[in-house]
Amino acid sequence: MERGFKKISLEQFKKDVASDIDLYDQLNLPKRGTASSAGYDFFLIDDVTLKKGETKKIPTGVKAYFKDDEVLYIIVRSSAGFKFNIRLSNQVGVIDSDYYNNEKNEGHIWISVQNEGDEDRYFKKGECLAQGIFSKYLKTDDDNSDGQRKGGFGSTNGGEKDE
Repeated sequence: MERGFKKISLEQFKKDVASDIDLYDQLNLPKRGTASSAGYDFFLIDDVTLKKGETKKIPTGVKAYFKDDEVLYIIVRSSAGFKFNIRLSNQVGVIDSDYYNNEKNEGHIWISVQNEGDEDRYFKKGECLAQGIFSKYLKTDDDNSDGQRKGGFGSTNGGEKDE
């Protein structure tokens, strides 16, 4: 296994999303829309209303695995940005390979979006607001990183966050 997406466990889904097993079973893994698309579209698990000026954290129900010298960038889909002025609150999400199934975190990918438009927006289950792009990255000659992630967001510099 080099890279790909998996559903989070049903146990994690119940904790993060809902106890609805049918909703879990219907969850779609990210996929590319065309043979030349760089990004894998993340599908909304459920309907989302995003009020004007609102920021909302949205679970994807998905985790990603990939090589140690790769990163998964989460980027807003251009249609959401251009048509509706929807932005990711962190602009670009950076998912490191050790976010997947580490000691204290299963690797559930969340997307935090902001509605910077002039009106409320409603998105239906199955629509895509964000996409993930896998990419290689380089290290400096004098890199000596030896730490290990043990949690979720913010845990690479010793934090113990499990989100």
